[in-house]
Amino acid sequence: MTTERERRFVGPRRGQLVFAAVFVALSALLLVMLPEQTAWTKKTKLFAQPRFWPAVALGGMALFAALHLYRLPWKRVSRYDMREVRKWSEAVEYAGWFMAYVIMVPVIGYLPVTVVFVPALAWRMGYRSRGMLLLSVVFAVAVVILFKAVLAVRIPGAMLYEYFPSALRSFAILYL
Repeated sequence: MTTERERRFVGPRRGQLVFAAVFVALSALLLVMLPEQTAWTKKTKLFAQPRFWPAVALGGMALFAALHLYRLPWKRVSRYDMREVRKWSEAVEYAGWFMAYVIMVPVIGYLPVTVVFVPALAWRMGYRSRGMLLLSVVFAVAVVILFKAVLAVRIPGAMLYEYFPSALRSFAILYL
């Protein structure tokens, strides 16, 4: 049973309630943590305070998210909302892949981790033919060469390189 107000709502319904509730909770949490994360300095004008603009931003986020939640015409989570939440969680998976990559590069090395992760992500995205996997390995090596040799990006050597003999260690730190 839907009310007249629910039927007149313009815009997509799926995920609105969950999004608004999560946004209110997250912005309120950040607002509560603000005194621990920022400082209030003496003899500084209000608009120059390190805490002022983050407080304004987080206060606005919390206020407007709460108003959005309050003004929604429905107050129950439906199965369509949960489908939308599942779609959102798929994006979190790729953030997890990225975090694993960032954690593993200083341990194992830029080239080996890139050569493993790019084909693994290609496989995960559905490119499972031998040619596409080979192309992803070539792409990974090309990216490492571009960043290390052409752009001269300084990427720290891996902890694994400490166990190599000295000549191989210096080569690995410079080129891998």
